Amino acid sequence: MGFSLKEFWTKKTLVGLVLGQFLSLLITSTGFSSSELAKKGINAPTSQSFLNYMLLAIVYGSMMLHRRHPLKAKWYYYVILAVVDVEANFLVVKAYQYTSITSVMLLDCWSIPSVMLLTWLFLSTKYRFKKIAGVFVCVAGLVMVVFSDVHAGDRSAGSNPKKGDALVLAGATLYAVSNVSEEYLVKNADRVELMSMLGLFGAIISAIQISILERNELKSIHWSAGAAVPFVGFSLAMFLFYSFVPILLKINGSTMLNLSLLTSDMWAVFIRIFAYHEKVDWMYFVAFAAVAVGLVIYSGGDKEDDQKRADVVDENVERSKRFDEEACSVSQERNSGTKADVIRKNEIASGSNSAGKNRCDSEIAL
Repeated sequence: MGFSLKEFWTKKTLVGLVLGQFLSLLITSTGFSSSELAKKGINAPTSQSFLNYMLLAIVYGSMMLHRRHPLKAKWYYYVILAVVDVEANFLVVKAYQYTSITSVMLLDCWSIPSVMLLTWLFLSTKYRFKKIAGVFVCVAGLVMVVFSDVHAGDRSAGSNPKKGDALVLAGATLYAVSNVSEEYLVKNADRVELMSMLGLFGAIISAIQISILERNELKSIHWSAGAAVPFVGFSLAMFLFYSFVPILLKINGSTMLNLSLLTSDMWAVFIRIFAYHEKVDWMYFVAFAAVAVGLVIYSGGDKEDDQKRADVVDENVERSKRFDEEACSVSQERNSGTKADVIRKNEIASGSNSAGKNRCDSEIAL
């Protein structure tokens, strides 16, 4: 039951970690962009995501039209997913107006227990004790961040940290629903279909929400390079993030995705220290340690799980072989029995023909 390097460094885990860190950097860049826009007084969270959905619809929609394949999943599944995804982005981006970039990044780990619960309920995913322990260690980091924001004087980093924390937790819960839904669809439908339909309905829902909530905000924005660069940068980073997330979901699943993204918190702290020259409470570093340890503990069981799956597959293969051998032997017995019957019938027919011929010869002689 102990942890070993051989148990940890599996090919699937390495691919998941490398891809997860690339996605982590993208998430950090979106957080940096949102924080910059909030500092400039630009509060249009849905508008920030709209361009991303448009890019998804155009790029993957073109690929889907070229293939001309029918939808593998019902269209209204994608509508529901788009609503959840748009509102998750809205809540999390909105939180940057009230709390620090570090708090937003760290509180996102609330999506991990949410994902585990949802995958257990709806995807029948089973988690061993080691993985559950790793998640609990990660959540301990979440508790430290909330305590730090409320009690350790991090209020200078935002106008209302508690409200910001609540928005992040709500958004993280919706992200969990979105991630699990995407995992189901990417494994049972198609990645290109998922991205194109999510982009299409996400753009439509975002446009409706912008016309209701952010129309005046967009009119008041003075578009300069300082406003346009983080705005466009956010959309491009989100487009890349959305494009690669289904790959990681298919390989490693929703929980591994969310655990890998926790390292974005480290990059967020570096941005906060070096770009904003802000002081970081010491409890954040304790939270980082908890996140790192939790990720290692969670990832450590992949080799055992893969071996169990392989053993199950081998058992099924052996069972299939035995079944085929038995079926083949039965078939051979039937064929041999059939051949014997044919031979006996031929012998009888031959005997009958011979007797008939002898009778004819006798009659001719008479």
